[in-house]
Amino acid sequence: MAGNRAPKIAGHAVAGTLIAALAGCGSDSPTSSIPTPELTCSIPTSQVFSGQVKDGIPALSDPPTVSTASSQLEYLLDTDRVIGVEAGGIAMAVPLNILWYHEIVNVDLGGLQLALTHCPLTGSSLAFDRAGAGGAHFGVSGLLFQNNLMMYDRSADQSLWPQMVRGARCGSKDGTALEMYPLVEMTWGAWRLLNPGGRVVGLDTGHDRPYIVYPYGDYDRVDNPELLYPMASLDSRRAPKERVLGIADGSGGGIAFPFGMLNERGRVAAVHDGDRVIFWDRAAQSAMAYRPAVDGQQLTFDEVDGAIMDEETGSTWSVDGWSRSGPMSGKRLEPVAEAYVSYWFAWAAFQPQALLWEGR
Repeated sequence: MAGNRAPKIAGHAVAGTLIAALAGCGSDSPTSSIPTPELTCSIPTSQVFSGQVKDGIPALSDPPTVSTASSQLEYLLDTDRVIGVEAGGIAMAVPLNILWYHEIVNVDLGGLQLALTHCPLTGSSLAFDRAGAGGAHFGVSGLLFQNNLMMYDRSADQSLWPQMVRGARCGSKDGTALEMYPLVEMTWGAWRLLNPGGRVVGLDTGHDRPYIVYPYGDYDRVDNPELLYPMASLDSRRAPKERVLGIADGSGGGIAFPFGMLNERGRVAAVHDGDRVIFWDRAAQSAMAYRPAVDGQQLTFDEVDGAIMDEETGSTWSVDGWSRSGPMSGKRLEPVAEAYVSYWFAWAAFQPQALLWEGR
């Protein structure tokens, strides 16, 4: 759990429990809300809730970044989480501390127009190529679908895009898919060690927010069943707020790898699943899926002496898909773009036909 810490930044007020104004939870008696009478949706509007005014949670666009050694990052604990992407040879991270208060960061990175997104209520971190929305920047609509962030595109018609649906479901762009871009979510300490030359979104966001404070109390406790808005049903096979690495398909299926099950494999693990391999790192509290091949050579991975190693060359690999030593050093596996982290309850709701990996 993120929890509250003694502040290290002057002027940052420390909140106690849930900050109602943030999460789209402004109503004591939440009611479902159709966005506007003229805006048609292809999702059940009974599961759309209005919890915040549009842009009440301000998305960021091309915020300044700092080096991993910047004093702006001293407030982060090694156990705090970040999402990291790589494009055009640039490694960039956004702390979840920033995303708790902004949820969307629109960036132009390595020639790509990306939206880096995190919904604190569903624990879901996804990156998108904004080309599907005509390159438009995304904002926070103030609406939630099944407790999940509904983005809107800053274009003339402003369609609505539920994050975990991965496409527009209200407005003129209804049915338009967003291409996912691979990201890896892990602890700040692990990302900093793996990317010493990387860039990180710092405190200079243009907004005064207590980024040191997790604003949702104990909401993220693994076994906490509390949700801010009602859900049609909950899958009880795993704890509601357990993180899973889900690999989605386009029909409500796919497969979810619970962190708890991966953790039972050891400090690190490599799990082959068809044409994919899932890497796990306990210290980084991170999992990600990759294609197990480099330059046309198929690779088979396993844990050897506390490291992930391929059998074919004896090279070692880290959870971000890079080889760190051996003949493959400097090579990277292709990430599976459709893989992302979320809370179990949300994954099961959005991918109801998906398999649940049980450690086989």
